[in-house]
Amino acid sequence: MVTDIEAKVSKAKKASITLASVGTDLKNHALEEMAKALDANRQIVLSANKRDLEAAEKAQRKGELSQAMVDRLKVNNSKIDGMIAGIRDVIKLEDPVGKTMSALELDNGLELYQVSCPIGLIGVIFEARPDVVPQIMALSLKSGNSTIFKGGSEALNSNKAIFNILVEAIENVEGMPKGAFQLMETREEVMDILAMDDYIDLLIPRGSNAFVKFIQDNTKISVLGHADGICHVYVDDEADLAKAYTICFDSKVQYAAVCNAMETLLVHEKIAEKFLPKMAQMLDGASVELRCDKASFAILEHIDFIKKLVHAVEEDWTTEYNDLVLSIKIVNSIDEAIEHINTYGSHHTDAIVTENQKKRRKFAELVDSSSVMINASTRFADGFRYGKGAEVGISTNKIHARGPVGMEGLMIYKYVLIGKGDKVADYVGPSAKNFTHKKLDKLLSDVIQDK
Repeated sequence: MVTDIEAKVSKAKKASITLASVGTDLKNHALEEMAKALDANRQIVLSANKRDLEAAEKAQRKGELSQAMVDRLKVNNSKIDGMIAGIRDVIKLEDPVGKTMSALELDNGLELYQVSCPIGLIGVIFEARPDVVPQIMALSLKSGNSTIFKGGSEALNSNKAIFNILVEAIENVEGMPKGAFQLMETREEVMDILAMDDYIDLLIPRGSNAFVKFIQDNTKISVLGHADGICHVYVDDEADLAKAYTICFDSKVQYAAVCNAMETLLVHEKIAEKFLPKMAQMLDGASVELRCDKASFAILEHIDFIKKLVHAVEEDWTTEYNDLVLSIKIVNSIDEAIEHINTYGSHHTDAIVTENQKKRRKFAELVDSSSVMINASTRFADGFRYGKGAEVGISTNKIHARGPVGMEGLMIYKYVLIGKGDKVADYVGPSAKNFTHKKLDKLLSDVIQDK
């Protein structure tokens, strides 16, 4: 017996075949209709989000939901503006489907083309943050991928409102397949999705480290994502301190509830006594709790204005706070900083502040993270800021896609071989023909054309 969820997933899988062949102009038209529909239906989204927020705030007061989760859930007109801008940015991006990545002559008249194509059916499982729906739907549509969405129960009304507005806009465009985008609504459906490796080609989890780790540990489907966002800023003894104050403050305070916010500040011992008091004053003014190692605590403990100063414990170096909490450690060299980052970090985003060119290069080469910042805030690690239009997630994987992932993370490739009745038998045995293996400056689209 086919279940409701299996019927939805099967429908999306079938639609993915059609969506993969939809032309650029039609996809861009559908994207513009999505943007217009979201703009025209703001009040529906805001009303739905208000219901979610009221429930979330009650849960937060009971200790059932973190403040960071409540913050991620909020939608206002400014956020809707951002959703619309994100969709329209995707329109501007080049269509990634059907690009010739390489062309090789195997022999005269026997040509091999490597061509980009969609992955197929993608499952997106996320907590809070309703803006994930338009972000990933826009990127999926432009890249020709069908998508199954499963949001957290805390954002049920918001997700459903946004999803319905966008899907109606897409499916009203003649030529767009029906059923390519599906929304799951119950918690039980998460486990169902994780078991559907016959249908779903890639899973993208968005949420807390525990949530992502659960997804990774309970499915055979390939997973694109990161379990932790333990990001560092190292302030070197040759840093411009004016830059350091700005970078560290932005990295921690600009938005603390996200995966690219700084969680640990590393400071060279030679400038710690000069740098830390003012830095601590700035952070304390923003209500940041400082969890200090022995050396940094000794520098700051006698400063009266610091209200939230505690001793760090070993667990702090491996904790993603997603809150106004920061661990601080003094190191004796750039080598100790790099070792600390590679030992305790999550390979997400790490920064150095220094004017020394050799140290910049050393940090960039040896820090094993998906994004390395030199004299810039960790908060820049974002698909929109990286010029990808939006992002499907941030990956710390070392295969397929890494760092803030845009449409390139939703693409794979296939090989297309064009011959003239060729057979392998001609290339084996005593009189075997030789392969030429000559690179070609040709596109598959030039060879296979619509008549």
